[in-house]
Amino acid sequence: MNAVFLLNTGYLIPLLGFGTYQIRGTETIHNVLDIALNAGYRHIDTAIVYRNEADIGNALKTLLPKYNLKREDIFITSKLVPSAKHTEQDVESLVKESLKNLQTDYIDLYLIHWPGASGLQPTDARNKIQRQLTWKVLTNLKKQGLLRSAGVSNFEVRHLQEFVDDPNFETPAVNQVEWHPRNHNSSLLDYCRQKGIFLQAYSSLGTSGSSSLREDPTVHKIAQKLGKTSVQVLLRWAYQQNIGILPKASSKAHIEENIDLDFVIPDEDMKILSELKTKEKFAWDPQTVA
Repeated sequence: MNAVFLLNTGYLIPLLGFGTYQIRGTETIHNVLDIALNAGYRHIDTAIVYRNEADIGNALKTLLPKYNLKREDIFITSKLVPSAKHTEQDVESLVKESLKNLQTDYIDLYLIHWPGASGLQPTDARNKIQRQLTWKVLTNLKKQGLLRSAGVSNFEVRHLQEFVDDPNFETPAVNQVEWHPRNHNSSLLDYCRQKGIFLQAYSSLGTSGSSSLREDPTVHKIAQKLGKTSVQVLLRWAYQQNIGILPKASSKAHIEENIDLDFVIPDEDMKILSELKTKEKFAWDPQTVA
């Protein structure tokens, strides 16, 4: 499962990544990344709020040589949430702290984690000011070579338009959003593809706190027909549409299950999955963010 996508920055991003949300602890991070690298994952997704960047950096320092890998063989993504208190210097300091924690000279992709700013109400007009300030810093750091690509997460079309339609801003390379058969937006996907923005999915399997998506009877029926698990069908559904996926797991069995996607869902079943009647959102909703 080594398919890649060419970003608008000219760099290749693996379609399949390893999510690390809620995976913490020096030993735990080392063990799961050991399993993941051995299984074939080459893209690691983290964020400042995950509080595991330093442990990932330490683990990679040991594990890359173990698997005869170099830094350039690995794609690393991190993210930050804008804050009402952030100056441009604050944002730059946070990114440089990520670089230090991850023990790398550059980060492949750095995202604005949320269109709103911490410390502000979602409807506060200052959210726009803070995300634009943050974006300005990220694109400047990209020009300096500290970031290879910059992007966003949880952005609606109207948030993306602020950057795409203004010649003073660069178009984001990526938009990472909640995306699965019960929560997907064709207008957002169409817009991103028209503007050369790579759409990347999180919560492809729902959440660890709810198994409703993984136990959906339609998903289960298609999985049985294909001789696969519901998890694999959910991941393959997005992957087959050239949408990035970031499954997270801590057990060897699940880490290996999530990368075993070398099969094809027939067109008629893809259509059924895309038209599930049940709608469900598991994560934060950016629609109210000004």
